[in-house]
Amino acid sequence: MFHTIAVQFEPIDAWPGEPTKNRRRSPFKATLDNTYRLLEHELVELGCRRLVIQANCDRHMIRNDGLLRSDARLRGPGVILAFDSKHGPLRYPCDTFDHWDSNLRAIGLALEALRKVDRYGVTRRAEQYRGWQALPAPDAGETIRTEEDAWKFLENLLGHHVGLKTSGAVEFALREAERKTHPDKGGNADDFKKVQRARELLLGTKG
Repeated sequence: MFHTIAVQFEPIDAWPGEPTKNRRRSPFKATLDNTYRLLEHELVELGCRRLVIQANCDRHMIRNDGLLRSDARLRGPGVILAFDSKHGPLRYPCDTFDHWDSNLRAIGLALEALRKVDRYGVTRRAEQYRGWQALPAPDAGETIRTEEDAWKFLENLLGHHVGLKTSGAVEFALREAERKTHPDKGGNADDFKKVQRARELLLGTKG
């Protein structure tokens, strides 16, 4: 895995654009460890310190340390790499090939090729990265608009079915989700905001 960059897997909220319909078999023979080494080298060159790998998975397939579980079953091969760089926030999606680690390697090779443009002096202001600059992130709560969205988010986050949706069960699930996502306890700040949005929708109150 990576040694100098913090890595966090996240589920894909929405794929940018149309998914690839006719995916190809992977042309790559490299191992996943080799792909990770390639990515780490290229990301360090770009000034990246923290990488988010979005995969087509449920929240419960991600371990507490942010990595995928060894038995994780992905619903599709598409991946998105998102990270801050010396050129600003960048975001690279790929679902060309039939396995997620092949798409991960394709992104790594693309980053290597883009860096060679700089190396040979073809550009002066890193213009080759502009098309990959990430748009400003929407408010975390915007992805939870209905009670159904709130339930789906909570159950994916907690990794289990909530069961009877009584006010007591809802409160218990929300408190469990708040403990898991609270930034002061090592949780994700965006997920914590989503929990507060879920609380508003399900109980009509803010945390």
